[in-house]
Amino acid sequence: MKYPNMIKKETVKGKKCSSNINYINRGMKFEEEINIANEFYKNNNIALIYKKPTPIRVVKMFNDKNISGKICEAYFEQPSTTDYNGVFLGKYVDFEAKETMNKTSFPLANIHAHQVEHLLRVAEHGGIGFIIVNFKLLNKIFILDGSVVGQYYKSTKKSIPYSVFEEKGFLVKQGYILTIDYISTIKTIYFNKKNED
Repeated sequence: MKYPNMIKKETVKGKKCSSNINYINRGMKFEEEINIANEFYKNNNIALIYKKPTPIRVVKMFNDKNISGKICEAYFEQPSTTDYNGVFLGKYVDFEAKETMNKTSFPLANIHAHQVEHLLRVAEHGGIGFIIVNFKLLNKIFILDGSVVGQYYKSTKKSIPYSVFEEKGFLVKQGYILTIDYISTIKTIYFNKKNED
């Protein structure tokens, strides 16, 4: 994959192939926890939510008869919309997952304009669109509706204060069976149902 300024040389059976590592994806553990939750929801017939694949264009493959399917070089084909989408209780669900080390705010530089626009369009069409943000140092995860994100994104502000997450957002339940149980929070926000223990 071509990620800016993050190049690492890989050796496969004595051959070098340029590949890049994206150190920006520090939130991968957070996404892995969401993926585990999604698998649990699917296996227990609660919801069908999937991580969207990022569309890429393969430019160069390893040319070796002993190695098949090794990509040496690929580029993002187009900007992706958001991280996750699916269906819950008959409603389309679409959201972006983010993690921040900031204790006082969520920097808007962490989300792109086309992603915010996408979340707003999802809501216009009757779907559920939001961001789920892990304030890592505070050990708190919030869901914030896309409409609130849109208000801040269209303003001149560079971040959404943590206080906004406390006032207008919804704390996501964390536990042992599921590290992140965001579906219970979605029930509370969008379906007026209490979190189930």
